[in-house]
Amino acid sequence: MALILNLETATTNCSVSIAKDGKIMAIKEHNTPNYSHSEQLHVFIQDVLKAAAIKKKDLDAIAISKGPGSYTGLRIGVSAAKGLCYALDIPLISVPTLRSMAEQAAKTDVEYIIPLLDARRMEVYSTVFDNSFSEIRPTKAEIIEATSFQEYLIKGKVLLMGSGAEKCMGIIDHENVMFNTTTVPSSREMGSLSFNKYKDNDFEDVAYFEPYYLKDFVLQRKKS
Repeated sequence: MALILNLETATTNCSVSIAKDGKIMAIKEHNTPNYSHSEQLHVFIQDVLKAAAIKKKDLDAIAISKGPGSYTGLRIGVSAAKGLCYALDIPLISVPTLRSMAEQAAKTDVEYIIPLLDARRMEVYSTVFDNSFSEIRPTKAEIIEATSFQEYLIKGKVLLMGSGAEKCMGIIDHENVMFNTTTVPSSREMGSLSFNKYKDNDFEDVAYFEPYYLKDFVLQRKKS
């Protein structure tokens, strides 16, 4: 049996869940554009532990959504995960943010699933999966153009999902494209993915693990 605490802080959704052998026991999340992870994350951890009647000492691992995503959100989540791993002497598991996000399209009848997260200007972070969730194009940052994802659209139906999909609407026009702009990464889909990694002993080095930022952080200066 494995009890895993899953933390998702890569975007505006602060999400925490506990899973037993990959099945969600308790979850708490709140999606707000204000990025209140620093205030909410540890409260949510306590809440899901209480809801699942689990003590911290009972946990077998901590799983973190590793990115890409918000620089600040990722830092908050990884810091909390590392602190718990050190304190409890348990392993750290990382789950690719876009991979778990793609799981939300499990019952969608399409050939390709492309989760996208909003980056700066017309740029997005995206990964391409087939309908069995095999990664067929790795994660990258890209500028959205009218020709984006054409190599998949000509082959079958494509779902563009997530905050980055909104940038595609009005630019990508094809009979095979579908949009879902409301999807956000959640710790709910992390449960089975983190458990699979746990069974494979696929753990991170707690001391050296860093989030997958994909791009360097750029400080946005306020105009004087």
